[in-house]
Amino acid sequence: MRKQLIKGNEAIVKSAILSGCRAFYGYPITPASEITEAAALYMPQTGGVFLQAESEVAAINMLYGAASAGVRCMTASSGPGISLMQEGISYMAGAELPCVVADIMRGGPGLGNIGSEQSDYHQVVKGGGNGNYRTIVLAPHSAQEMADLTALAFELADRYRTPVVVLADGFVGQMMEPVEFPQIAVEPCLPNWAVAGTAATRGNLITSLHMDNDDLEAHVRKLEAKYQRAERDEARAEKWYADGAEILLVGYGIVGRILKAVTAEARAEGINVGVLRPITLYPFPKLHFQRLAKRARVFVVVEMSNGQLLEDVRLALNGVRPVEFLSRGGGNVPSHDEVLAFVRRLARQTLSKVEPEEERIAHV
Repeated sequence: MRKQLIKGNEAIVKSAILSGCRAFYGYPITPASEITEAAALYMPQTGGVFLQAESEVAAINMLYGAASAGVRCMTASSGPGISLMQEGISYMAGAELPCVVADIMRGGPGLGNIGSEQSDYHQVVKGGGNGNYRTIVLAPHSAQEMADLTALAFELADRYRTPVVVLADGFVGQMMEPVEFPQIAVEPCLPNWAVAGTAATRGNLITSLHMDNDDLEAHVRKLEAKYQRAERDEARAEKWYADGAEILLVGYGIVGRILKAVTAEARAEGINVGVLRPITLYPFPKLHFQRLAKRARVFVVVEMSNGQLLEDVRLALNGVRPVEFLSRGGGNVPSHDEVLAFVRRLARQTLSKVEPEEERIAHV
């Protein structure tokens, strides 16, 4: 593998193509526009299709058509554009169509601003469209993870026949870092359920419409079983000094990187602190929180919203441990110094000291 110095947004597109994606439909919006630009540059070079749609509504419905024909496809947008796509995402979930949607979050509500925020959490993780459905949501915190989790997104989309969202804040999308890509690309193949006009696929039907009440209930139960399987098998988190920590810092995206730097400095001062970074926001890694709660005295959620991740952390812990909260919004990011000061105050109030130790990282 060779490293390339590129933006996180561009890493998504290169990883998608290597993962067999051959269709991109989208509409540019800051801070996600580089994804559309890179797709326009690279997709035709691989024999794929790039089309700038007239709107985000059009883009998501173009994905419905491409996915129905068995093509690995994706789109990208940010807050207001993702809002416009929600009906189409619900249709694709109901029709069990795989696709990947990259959401590079900006400030809101409404038009908000183009600053980096994490306020799309609820509409993406909880499902912003109608009906009983979920989307798998992956949260990268580096340009390398933008590539790695995009590849995983296509795998999970096909495995569960569902839309998968790569959810990143504007900082992660815009930053440039060295990224390694696999040398072997995935060859696109036609799934047996596709409507592709071949003898093998004749008679296949793609729809989210079930007029009979019992038929729709049976379909919803089928989707429910699929989501339960994902919750059992696909929950992922990264632990950083987390085992045995008394203070556990929780954050995703750019915040996860800040928390790691704070942890390194705090532990050098003898504060027993660690980081638990959710990688899958759905399925949420509840068991990781419950296991670590056996030792931790307090959890601290740090996010760039008014408490959306916070709700899932509280639900996962179910009152077993207290949860503190520190946030910024409007495009502001929690600073290293304010998070460290918050940790120091907690340590003075309740916690014991530990000796500094060598860095330990565990991926779960």
